[in-house]
Amino acid sequence: MSDTVQTIKDVEFGTELPAFVPDTSIENTRRFGTHVGWNGGRFTDHEAAKKEGFPGAIVPGVMSQGFLGAMIHRWAPLAEITAIDTVFRAPVLVDHPHSIVGVVTDVDEDEGTVEIDITVTNEAGETRVFGTATALLPK
Repeated sequence: MSDTVQTIKDVEFGTELPAFVPDTSIENTRRFGTHVGWNGGRFTDHEAAKKEGFPGAIVPGVMSQGFLGAMIHRWAPLAEITAIDTVFRAPVLVDHPHSIVGVVTDVDEDEGTVEIDITVTNEAGETRVFGTATALLPK
């Protein structure tokens, strides 16, 4: 099977989506913060984040969810993501490598929907964020 799918007929239960390594650099996080008005130190400055009790600057949760959406769209460019439900177990740290993986856990060909379990892990293999996404694909 290809690394991408175009229609619901291309999707198989249990398929593992290609892993995605998001850009968690301080520069990217600052750019995001500037565009959404979140320029607070916890997101843009390691020392300021440490003063708030974090081990360093953290990636905003909504940015992490954006990374999840990006991973799904790399796999299914024509998909419409209808829901992403996430649990933030621990912060996603800026300037640390993270990997996002997903696996198809349900396929409804009649409705054209797939459910995908998604996980963000850090370089130590610790789960930082997990959840489920639902996407609608062309029939």
